[in-house]
Amino acid sequence: MSRSKSGLKPTEAELTLLNILWELGPATVRQIHDHLSNTQNTGYTTVLKILQIMHEKTLVIRDESNRAHVYAAANSEMQTQSSLLKDLVSKAFGGSTSKLVMRALDDSTSSEEIADIRKLLNKLEEQ
Repeated sequence: MSRSKSGLKPTEAELTLLNILWELGPATVRQIHDHLSNTQNTGYTTVLKILQIMHEKTLVIRDESNRAHVYAAANSEMQTQSSLLKDLVSKAFGGSTSKLVMRALDDSTSSEEIADIRKLLNKLEEQ
């Protein structure tokens, strides 16, 4: 079964780098590595290789006009989250958004979070 490269989902490591790109905006490998080094001990060449794979998968775009290539996320954070969530709902919850929400709202949900969710639901109903 053949999948188009644009339909590939990011791995956990790729999501980590995408989160950095969404925070920083377009950045060089050095900038991404430096930012990642604040929380993880990952080598520069590892970051470079992951970005090269991400470019092949069309998860990032690369500006090669300067000596140091500049990478940027190909899709917005919201687009990527929506795509991953749709995939999760489809695969893990049989396409049922309500099953996802019920699982997410377990006993550990605080009363503040429930109030925020209630406000959001009321706002959605008003639209």
